Amino acid sequence: MLSRLTTASPAAAYLFLILTMAIWAGNHILGRWAAGVIPPMTLAFLRWSLAAVLMLPFAYSAIRADWPIVRQTWPRILLLGFMGSGIYNTLQYIALTGTTATNASILNSWGPILIVLAGASLYRDKLRPIQLSGMAISLVGVAIIVLHGEFARIATLSFNRGDLVMLFATGVWALYTTLLRTRPPISTLSFVGLTYAIAGVVNLPLAAWEFSHGQTMAMTPSTIAAVLYAGVLASLVAYLLYARSVEIIGANRTGVFIHLIPLFTSVMAMVLLGEQPALYHAAGFALILSGVFITQRG
Repeated sequence: MLSRLTTASPAAAYLFLILTMAIWAGNHILGRWAAGVIPPMTLAFLRWSLAAVLMLPFAYSAIRADWPIVRQTWPRILLLGFMGSGIYNTLQYIALTGTTATNASILNSWGPILIVLAGASLYRDKLRPIQLSGMAISLVGVAIIVLHGEFARIATLSFNRGDLVMLFATGVWALYTTLLRTRPPISTLSFVGLTYAIAGVVNLPLAAWEFSHGQTMAMTPSTIAAVLYAGVLASLVAYLLYARSVEIIGANRTGVFIHLIPLFTSVMAMVLLGEQPALYHAAGFALILSGVFITQRG
């Protein structure tokens, strides 16, 4: 695998992307498993602190070289670190305390639609009628998932809290992705090292709040393995594979693979968590995916 990282063949990129999506799907499973075992904000703090500790020694030289730019643009870097790594994954782990891994992963697929909307709102990107129709189709899919296929819930406003938190988290990620247009011209190593460190600092007071309210993590082999998975595989390894794939085949082609996450998550959730996908999952995901395809074509 390490030798493949230096190659530039599309086949290697496709392998990297499949592994990356499987790892990120596993992060949904981990977040759901951790509910009641590891407090969500504590998990986020440990994840990004570990990732920062492992990344910063490699990023130190790059940060030193980029320091004049970092010093001038630190508010932007702080905002991006706060929104991207700092808050999105924290909200994801909070959502998974109240909804299934399958639901969370499918709702996350609505991200590309929200990115288009954020671009139109912040940067006046043009929206064509075909894009609006795609968004409407995806919105119906989201509604099916949030309502669990039971439209009578609208009358009683009976919504799952975890689903709503996951929708909000997806919106935060979409806004972060859109704001990446303003990312300062620093190296990827500098940006990742700094934003991971920011994420750890952001989640420290949140984890401390959980601790002060009696929400603690027992130090067991399972919880330690979970933190290592989140901090090493889901943060460092997956990011490296994804970034290398973008270099080889471009961002547009890599983005399509994001939709493997719900498929991998559904299978893992059945095997590892005992979740049973329902018909509304398939209907909602199909509509979301169709809407994303139409919107991106537009």
